[in-house]
Amino acid sequence: MIELVLKGGLSYLLGSIMGSLAVARLTGGLDIRTLGSGNAGATNALRTQGKKVGLTVLVIDLAKGWIATGVIAPFGLSSGLQSPASAALAPWCAPVCGIAVMLGHVYPLWYGFRGGKGVATLLGAVLGINARLLVPMILTWLAAVIAFGYVGLASMLAAVALAAAVALRSPPGPLLAFAVLAALLIFYTHRSNIARMRQGTESRARRLWLLGTRRGSV
Repeated sequence: MIELVLKGGLSYLLGSIMGSLAVARLTGGLDIRTLGSGNAGATNALRTQGKKVGLTVLVIDLAKGWIATGVIAPFGLSSGLQSPASAALAPWCAPVCGIAVMLGHVYPLWYGFRGGKGVATLLGAVLGINARLLVPMILTWLAAVIAFGYVGLASMLAAVALAAAVALRSPPGPLLAFAVLAALLIFYTHRSNIARMRQGTESRARRLWLLGTRRGSV
């Protein structure tokens, strides 16, 4: 249990390293939380500071999710020295680290608990757990953006696709708990997007959305 708590805590601290804010400090840029949507994630970085910064932020946020579940979670588990209790908790390491790194991204300790929405970090966490689970997420995201044009909606549906894919492939257990909790967290962090969509004021990713409408009109 102590190992699980330590790994979860370390993952949370890792998640608290915000890519967008770190890049701003290194380049002398503005705090991204004062720009655009006020979100400290890759999408807002792309919209307000361009492709180069947006891609850099995306890579950082993906990387910390992958490190949490692909490096921190399995560390020491192959030594063969675990007690029976530790062995029983081992399947929970990656799920706990995945949720912890997302919480760190959403509520970063180093930045006044004002972070991003956790989508890129979730993708990185899933990459560290099982890269195959990214396929339904990415396909769902692309289909939703092309069909509706809302990046926030696409992100929420991608999280639902993850939970559905895990439910279909695995029995109830740690991985399913992770997928469901991650989806709930993504919905919670996108509550402002939901409100704007209901009001009809949410912005659209017009290029992909227009591609979808053109195809639909043929």
